[in-house]
Amino acid sequence: MFTIEPVHKPKMLETLMMMTVIIALISISIIKWEAVPHIPILLSIFLLLLFGAIKRVSFKELERGMLVGAQSGLGAVFLFFMIGILISSWMIGGTIPTLMFLGFELVKPQFFFSIAFLITSIVGIAVGSSLTTAATIGVALIGVAEALGVSLPITAGAIVSGAFFGDKMSPLSDTTNLASAIVKVDLFEHIKNMSWTTIPAFILTFIIFLLLSPSEISSNLSELTSIKEGLEKTDLIHWYSLLPVIILVFLTIKKLSSFVTLALSSCVAIFISFFDNQMDMSKLFSILFNGYQSDTGLKAVDSLLTRGGINSMMFTIALVLLSLALGGLLFKLGIIPVLFEKISHRLKKVRTVIIATVTSAIGINVLIGEQYLSILLTGEAFQDQYRKVGLHPKNLSRALEDGGTVINPLVPWSVCGIFLTDVLGVATLSYLPFAFFCILSPLLTILFGVTGWTITRIDSTVQEIK
Repeated sequence: MFTIEPVHKPKMLETLMMMTVIIALISISIIKWEAVPHIPILLSIFLLLLFGAIKRVSFKELERGMLVGAQSGLGAVFLFFMIGILISSWMIGGTIPTLMFLGFELVKPQFFFSIAFLITSIVGIAVGSSLTTAATIGVALIGVAEALGVSLPITAGAIVSGAFFGDKMSPLSDTTNLASAIVKVDLFEHIKNMSWTTIPAFILTFIIFLLLSPSEISSNLSELTSIKEGLEKTDLIHWYSLLPVIILVFLTIKKLSSFVTLALSSCVAIFISFFDNQMDMSKLFSILFNGYQSDTGLKAVDSLLTRGGINSMMFTIALVLLSLALGGLLFKLGIIPVLFEKISHRLKKVRTVIIATVTSAIGINVLIGEQYLSILLTGEAFQDQYRKVGLHPKNLSRALEDGGTVINPLVPWSVCGIFLTDVLGVATLSYLPFAFFCILSPLLTILFGVTGWTITRIDSTVQEIK
């Protein structure tokens, strides 16, 4: 984290008790009472402040811990602002609708599972949200699967796999930006480094779904056809609407900062919107802040396109700041340092550090059911250890995504697990064996960590360790 010096060294029993209570408070609130994570995290902060007061730690020191923790996330906050603007500008410029329309052109009755995985992957990258992809395109694909009489659990597994691939690799994704910002790695460098594990997982998953797909089934694609027609009604589908994507890719190759890249791509999309829709400035400013509102009359299309804007990122920004403040207190009160003191002697090799990172992120997902905390707490806790063994921080950000982001939908009581079960109508444990991408990602990260493949050292940021 942090450059936070602990002002107290609790006994191991106290440390375990505090961590147990905090984990129980957050997990029960989210899982049983279906609370948004903000409230139990805030209650946990109050609990730690009380613990600090009992241990006679001044409130000024505790406040300093919270502030330093929150400050470490300001880079992510500014990127989140730009993501909100980028999404809304890509909507009014037609970029996201055009990408979706092109994806639907790929849908064929044969090889249905592999195509479902591919479609949700494309839409997930375009939208940058796994849950939005699942709740819109995913629901449509479930309806098609029912009409075709194919397996719903396998279909749901394909949807979840594709949605989380897209979420993980999209520069619009909040978890992707969070993982890169928390360890201070450039966003596009982080995405590029993730491709070493993500692309093999994608290819293997596609092949598996290709083999599982029935070769001959009756054709009934009325739901997807209606969505395509709804997209066409927006008058946003144009070949030149892909220019912002081309600009984004070009500037990424040129290694411009992610903030500048997102800003310039947004400007191009806004220019296209003026050329295409004759939009006035007052409406533009409203859309950039509040997001784009679709009114095609088709619920599936409107749910998919109504998004973006700075205001849409406030939920995530508040959660990040509260979580980092909680992390700051855990460091200031010596709770996390004491825990790592007990295991640090075992984390002296590259493979053990990477395995510990992945398992810790998975553990937080299972115990608390919240993917943001799995990224934040694990990322902050392991930064020093990566430096000690000579690993570049981008190895950590990759491990956080492979062990944190993609695992949450596999936990039945997690935020994503509960949501996906509700919208897709398929139990988490039913689609879990078929969410191949989510299962393969942490396994490949551990494999590469053990073998040293694609692992980058601090003193060798260009040449990969083979």
